[in-house]
Amino acid sequence: MTEPHPDIRPQPGILDIALYVGGESKLQGHAEVLKLSSNENPFGPSPATVEAFRASSGELHRYPNSDHGALRGALGRLHGLDPERIICGAGSDEIIAFLCQCYAGPGDEVIHTEHGFGMYRISALAAGATPVEVPERARHTDVDAILAACTARTRLVFIANPNNPTGTMIGEDEVTRLSEGLPPQALLVLDGAYAEFVPGFDGGAGLVGARENVVMTRTLSKIYGLGGLRVGWGYGPAHVIDTLNRVRGPFNLSGPALAAAQVAVEDVDYTAFCQAENILNRDRLAADLAALGVPSDPSFANFILAQFASAAEAEACDAHLRRAGIIVRRVAGYKLPAALRITVGDGAACARVAEAVAAFMKVRA
Repeated sequence: MTEPHPDIRPQPGILDIALYVGGESKLQGHAEVLKLSSNENPFGPSPATVEAFRASSGELHRYPNSDHGALRGALGRLHGLDPERIICGAGSDEIIAFLCQCYAGPGDEVIHTEHGFGMYRISALAAGATPVEVPERARHTDVDAILAACTARTRLVFIANPNNPTGTMIGEDEVTRLSEGLPPQALLVLDGAYAEFVPGFDGGAGLVGARENVVMTRTLSKIYGLGGLRVGWGYGPAHVIDTLNRVRGPFNLSGPALAAAQVAVEDVDYTAFCQAENILNRDRLAADLAALGVPSDPSFANFILAQFASAAEAEACDAHLRRAGIIVRRVAGYKLPAALRITVGDGAACARVAEAVAAFMKVRA
């Protein structure tokens, strides 16, 4: 870590931020690896989306549209939402940062759960606010614990539903109870990065439409396969979206990203294919690992949280997988040292993981 300068100092809280570390993509000694560390769509974006991206290359000298009207319109039509209440960002990460920038600062508190996405804490600290970690109940969001942690200083409450890295989710009744129990100055932020993997789930959009204290964030990085283009969006009350747009840079999304994202959203048949394949392969992988003595909670996302007998066993299995050219995600930093988060790949990838874990467990026995 670089030593701080004696006189030139950042804002309070910035140096408390631990750097976010993404999933690895390379292994020494392996020309090709099976990367299952970042919850990416194994099928990539749809062919129509790729073609839209290519077609936009002739306009690289043009500034992109700054109001994102076409993409917001496509999202509104798909989900039955008012496009005027939608904001687009460079991944849902940027929407999360906007929320902290606008609604939390020194003296304020931002609540997140103990196994929640790391950017909640980072964005809170970057805004000068105090992150407050709340325990989960058996790796599930605990509404009672969150409500008990709320104070007059609480400004934002973040929950991912489904959650990352656990894959678990809570029902609409519990989310509604949480929104109704918050103090009047607080916003509930529903992170729906994995909502598209749950058939029939609206990510909380209905609750956002009914209340003034709930915001939903979504991303095109997961099921749409656009992680490399960084496109996300949020839906909220008019007063929140108006506020966030005041800090959003006018050209925060590139022209090619906007063009590809619109086509991806409109290609509903491809999205349905990806959802069905994920459910099939996820359930098969979870069952195969459970039969080997490696259970996982029912997952509603595009990964499973494989649970081992100890942190040592999880570390040893990770090392075995790496020797086999397979990269998964260690989640000790999320206070889950005895687990590995494994992205659901295609059928062949899942079979390869199951075979490698079986070989590991056989040696351990």
